[in-house]
Amino acid sequence: MPVPIPKTVAWLGYGGLLPFIGLAALIWLLPDKAPAFLSALLAYGAVILSFVGALHWGFAIALPALDDNSRNASYVWSVIPALLAWVALLAPQSIAVVLLVSGFLLQYGRDRALTQRSSLPGWYLGLRLQLTSVASLCLIAAGMALVAKV
Repeated sequence: MPVPIPKTVAWLGYGGLLPFIGLAALIWLLPDKAPAFLSALLAYGAVILSFVGALHWGFAIALPALDDNSRNASYVWSVIPALLAWVALLAPQSIAVVLLVSGFLLQYGRDRALTQRSSLPGWYLGLRLQLTSVASLCLIAAGMALVAKV
């Protein structure tokens, strides 16, 4: 039986998708304002990518069962998404979309690897997959709008 996601975590996690969904929709619905909405979406994506990367710093501190190599790898990884997000904000928007989606997918891979080596809650990886999928699809939809020049 799957472990339920704590209500607060569910509200915050799924609520955090609203800017992704709303901004991606607005890019398509209001094409005259698409550049501003895309800038806002990319900035939000960069902030969230930095946040989920930083979780690994916290895991490295809080998970006593991690061996030294895993702990050090988590510390190192925890700053990479923020650096990737920063570069994305400096890049042209089409490249920024690719960098952010790549960052979210790489982050999920690191979450998956860490989950196999640690005692994270049973709901964690499933939630991360859902959040990563929706955020990435919204960024891809925005990138498609950029290519289509809606």
